[in-house]
Amino acid sequence: MISQQEILNASILIVDDQQSNIALLEEILSNAGYSCVTSTSDPLAVCALHQKNNYSLILLDLQMPVMDGFQVMEALKKIEPDGYLPVLVITAQPNHKLRALASGAKDFVAKPFDLIEVQTRIHNMLEVRLLYKNLEQLNKTLENYNQVLQQTVLERTAELRENEARLRRMTELSSDWHWEQDENGKFTEISGPVLEMIGIKIDEAQGELMEDQGALWNEHERRILNENIAARRPFLDFVYTRTNPDGSKKYLMVSGEPMFDALGRYVGYRGVGKDVSDAMKPLS
Repeated sequence: MISQQEILNASILIVDDQQSNIALLEEILSNAGYSCVTSTSDPLAVCALHQKNNYSLILLDLQMPVMDGFQVMEALKKIEPDGYLPVLVITAQPNHKLRALASGAKDFVAKPFDLIEVQTRIHNMLEVRLLYKNLEQLNKTLENYNQVLQQTVLERTAELRENEARLRRMTELSSDWHWEQDENGKFTEISGPVLEMIGIKIDEAQGELMEDQGALWNEHERRILNENIAARRPFLDFVYTRTNPDGSKKYLMVSGEPMFDALGRYVGYRGVGKDVSDAMKPLS
């Protein structure tokens, strides 16, 4: 909301080639409590004055020599930064009212002046103008905030990706292998001595696991692991066993988590694995 004091403190410029009209409007405004009122009888000076002071309201006479009010408004359009002409025209010609509004004026008062009408129109126009300025300032503030927010998001995203890459690298170093699967279960990335430790190979055409038929897996453990993946649940340090063709056992510990994109859509799984056979051997 705009307070009454803000309205009374608004900057106003009176433009009229008749000093008597200027004096009358100054008296009306002074009696109403307006404290920041200036005037000029030179229409050629209006643009420079407005550029310097950015008036909240310009009371503009239409009938002036050298440069009339319509020409002043055309000149103001070229310098008004937000395209809003804070002009209330003063005219004694009723047929000029529509033309003035079409030229960019926001309101008008007729000569001879009606005191109540002049005060009401000035008050209302100032209130609208100040609300417009506040909204414009709010939009600029929001725009600046959004720019700062976007930059912050970009910086934080870069930091997160860097941290994620660092953490992933450390995880890989502490594991024997790692892998990634897409949403259909096909392997998109895999590294480490997987073939030697797990006894599998990858179908290069399909990206799928091909099990070594000579190895025997613990079906109960494999079922639990597959259920976790099917349900898109993360799992940590899950140990399952494989019996090699020579009868020896291999113990494998895996951890995995589902992956989601920025929209929350499931895009696959990723995880790490390690051969923990030595750690699982009974002490002799």
